[in-house]
Amino acid sequence: MLQTKLKLRFYGDPVLRRRSAAVAEVTDKERDILNEMAEVMRISGGIGLAAPQVGINKQMVLVDVGQGPVILINPRIIKRSGSSSLEEGCLSLPGVYVKVKRAKTVQVSGLNEKNQKIKICAYDLLARALQHEIDHLRGRLIIDHAGFLQKIKLRKKLRSLDKIVFSTGMV
Repeated sequence: MLQTKLKLRFYGDPVLRRRSAAVAEVTDKERDILNEMAEVMRISGGIGLAAPQVGINKQMVLVDVGQGPVILINPRIIKRSGSSSLEEGCLSLPGVYVKVKRAKTVQVSGLNEKNQKIKICAYDLLARALQHEIDHLRGRLIIDHAGFLQKIKLRKKLRSLDKIVFSTGMV
Protein backbone atom coordinates (compact mmCIF):
# COMPACT_ATOMS: atom_id res chain seq x y z
CA MET A 1 0.00 0.00 0.00
CA LEU A 2 1.29 3.42 -1.03
CA GLN A 3 1.65 6.17 1.57
CA THR A 4 0.11 9.41 0.39
CA LYS A 5 0.34 12.98 1.56
CA LEU A 6 -2.60 13.94 -0.63
CA LYS A 7 -5.89 14.56 1.13
CA LEU A 8 -9.34 14.64 -0.38
CA ARG A 9 -10.77 18.17 -0.57
CA PHE A 10 -14.41 18.85 0.22
CA TYR A 11 -17.11 21.29 -0.80
CA GLY A 12 -16.26 24.77 0.40
CA ASP A 13 -12.57 24.41 -0.39
CA PRO A 14 -11.78 27.11 -2.99
CA VAL A 15 -9.44 24.77 -4.90
CA LEU A 16 -12.51 22.92 -6.20
CA ARG A 17 -13.78 26.06 -7.97
CA ARG A 18 -10.57 26.99 -9.78
CA ARG A 19 -9.85 26.15 -13.41
CA SER A 20 -6.96 23.74 -13.68
CA ALA A 21 -3.78 24.48 -15.59
CA ALA A 22 -2.68 22.32 -18.50
CA VAL A 23 0.28 20.02 -17.89
CA ALA A 24 3.15 21.07 -20.19
CA GLU A 25 4.97 17.74 -19.94
CA VAL A 26 4.26 14.56 -18.01
CA THR A 27 7.22 13.97 -15.70
CA ASP A 28 7.91 11.71 -12.73
CA LYS A 29 6.29 14.36 -10.53
CA GLU A 30 2.95 14.00 -12.37
CA ARG A 31 3.25 10.21 -12.36
CA ASP A 32 3.83 10.28 -8.57
CA ILE A 33 0.76 12.49 -8.13
CA LEU A 34 -1.32 10.10 -10.26
CA ASN A 35 -0.14 7.11 -8.17
CA GLU A 36 -1.10 8.94 -4.99
CA MET A 37 -4.45 9.93 -6.53
CA ALA A 38 -5.12 6.25 -7.29
CA GLU A 39 -4.49 5.42 -3.63
CA VAL A 40 -6.78 8.23 -2.41
CA MET A 41 -9.48 7.03 -4.83
CA ARG A 42 -9.08 3.42 -3.67
CA ILE A 43 -9.21 4.33 0.03
CA SER A 44 -12.23 6.58 -0.56
CA GLY A 45 -14.14 3.98 -2.58
CA GLY A 46 -14.57 6.20 -5.63
CA ILE A 47 -14.58 5.40 -9.34
CA GLY A 48 -12.96 8.66 -10.40
CA LEU A 49 -10.77 11.46 -9.11
CA ALA A 50 -9.55 14.73 -10.56
CA ALA A 51 -6.37 16.45 -9.36
CA PRO A 52 -8.27 19.46 -7.88
CA GLN A 53 -10.02 17.04 -5.51
CA VAL A 54 -6.65 16.49 -3.83
CA GLY A 55 -5.68 20.16 -3.94
CA ILE A 56 -3.71 20.16 -7.18
CA ASN A 57 -4.92 22.42 -9.97
CA LYS A 58 -3.49 20.44 -12.87
CA GLN A 59 -5.51 18.87 -15.67
CA MET A 60 -5.21 15.25 -14.59
CA VAL A 61 -7.99 12.70 -14.06
CA LEU A 62 -8.14 9.07 -13.08
CA VAL A 63 -11.17 6.82 -13.60
CA ASP A 64 -11.67 3.14 -12.85
CA VAL A 65 -15.13 1.68 -13.43
CA GLY A 66 -13.92 -1.90 -13.02
CA GLN A 67 -12.07 -2.36 -16.32
CA GLY A 68 -8.73 -1.02 -15.10
CA PRO A 69 -7.62 2.57 -14.54
CA VAL A 70 -7.99 5.21 -17.23
CA ILE A 71 -5.53 8.09 -16.82
CA LEU A 72 -5.96 11.27 -18.82
CA ILE A 73 -3.84 14.39 -18.72
CA ASN A 74 -5.12 17.57 -20.40
CA PRO A 75 -8.34 15.74 -21.39
CA ARG A 76 -10.65 17.26 -24.00
CA ILE A 77 -14.05 15.95 -25.00
CA ILE A 78 -13.97 16.02 -28.78
CA LYS A 79 -17.26 14.27 -29.56
CA ARG A 80 -20.49 13.58 -27.68
CA SER A 81 -23.61 11.64 -28.57
CA GLY A 82 -26.84 10.61 -26.92
CA SER A 83 -27.85 11.66 -23.45
CA SER A 84 -29.12 10.24 -20.19
CA SER A 85 -29.94 11.63 -16.77
CA LEU A 86 -28.72 9.71 -13.75
CA GLU A 87 -28.06 10.50 -10.12
CA GLU A 88 -24.38 11.15 -9.36
CA GLY A 89 -22.39 11.45 -6.18
CA CYS A 90 -18.97 12.95 -5.63
CA LEU A 91 -16.16 12.21 -3.18
CA SER A 92 -15.84 15.96 -2.54
CA LEU A 93 -19.55 16.24 -1.69
CA PRO A 94 -20.21 13.30 0.68
CA GLY A 95 -23.88 12.39 0.98
CA VAL A 96 -24.94 14.71 -1.86
CA TYR A 97 -26.58 13.22 -4.93
CA VAL A 98 -27.74 15.16 -7.98
CA LYS A 99 -29.48 14.06 -11.15
CA VAL A 100 -27.14 15.06 -13.97
CA LYS A 101 -27.80 14.95 -17.72
CA ARG A 102 -24.70 13.85 -19.63
CA ALA A 103 -23.78 12.39 -23.02
CA LYS A 104 -24.05 8.60 -23.21
CA THR A 105 -20.97 8.33 -25.43
CA VAL A 106 -17.90 10.56 -25.56
CA GLN A 107 -14.63 10.65 -27.40
CA VAL A 108 -11.89 12.11 -25.24
CA SER A 109 -8.36 13.02 -26.25
CA GLY A 110 -5.41 13.78 -24.01
CA LEU A 111 -2.10 12.41 -22.85
CA ASN A 112 -1.41 9.22 -20.91
CA GLU A 113 1.10 8.91 -18.07
CA LYS A 114 3.85 8.19 -20.64
CA ASN A 115 3.29 11.60 -22.30
CA GLN A 116 1.74 9.91 -25.36
CA LYS A 117 -1.31 11.31 -27.17
CA ILE A 118 -4.32 9.05 -26.74
CA LYS A 119 -7.97 9.02 -27.75
CA ILE A 120 -10.63 7.09 -25.83
CA CYS A 121 -14.14 6.25 -26.95
CA ALA A 122 -16.20 5.73 -23.80
CA TYR A 123 -19.84 4.91 -23.21
CA ASP A 124 -22.27 4.58 -20.32
CA LEU A 125 -20.59 4.62 -16.88
CA LEU A 126 -17.07 5.32 -18.17
CA ALA A 127 -18.37 8.20 -20.32
CA ARG A 128 -20.28 9.64 -17.37
CA ALA A 129 -17.30 9.31 -15.00
CA LEU A 130 -14.94 10.99 -17.49
CA GLN A 131 -17.35 13.89 -18.00
CA HIS A 132 -17.75 14.25 -14.22
CA GLU A 133 -13.99 14.37 -13.63
CA ILE A 134 -13.38 16.74 -16.56
CA ASP A 135 -16.00 19.06 -15.01
CA HIS A 136 -13.75 19.26 -11.92
CA LEU A 137 -10.92 20.59 -14.09
CA ARG A 138 -13.15 23.53 -15.02
CA GLY A 139 -14.19 24.19 -11.42
CA ARG A 140 -17.63 22.62 -11.91
CA LEU A 141 -19.32 20.40 -9.34
CA ILE A 142 -22.39 18.17 -9.64
CA ILE A 143 -24.42 20.76 -7.72
CA ASP A 144 -23.92 23.15 -10.66
CA HIS A 145 -26.08 20.77 -12.71
CA ALA A 146 -28.93 20.85 -10.17
CA GLY A 147 -32.16 22.61 -11.00
CA PHE A 148 -33.48 25.50 -8.92
CA LEU A 149 -35.70 23.37 -6.64
CA GLN A 150 -33.00 20.77 -6.10
CA LYS A 151 -30.52 23.51 -5.14
CA ILE A 152 -32.96 24.77 -2.50
CA LYS A 153 -33.25 21.24 -1.09
CA LEU A 154 -29.46 20.87 -1.05
CA ARG A 155 -28.76 24.14 0.80
CA LYS A 156 -28.91 22.70 4.33
CA LYS A 157 -26.63 19.77 3.47
CA LEU A 158 -24.17 22.08 1.68
CA ARG A 159 -24.07 24.47 4.65
CA SER A 160 -23.22 21.59 6.98
CA LEU A 161 -20.42 20.47 4.61
CA ASP A 162 -19.14 24.06 4.52
CA LYS A 163 -19.03 24.13 8.34
CA ILE A 164 -17.14 20.84 8.47
CA VAL A 165 -14.51 22.08 6.00
CA PHE A 166 -13.92 25.40 7.72
CA SER A 167 -14.22 24.22 11.34
CA THR A 168 -11.69 21.43 10.82
CA GLY A 169 -9.27 23.65 8.96
CA MET A 170 -9.41 21.47 5.84
CA VAL A 171 -8.77 24.50 3.61
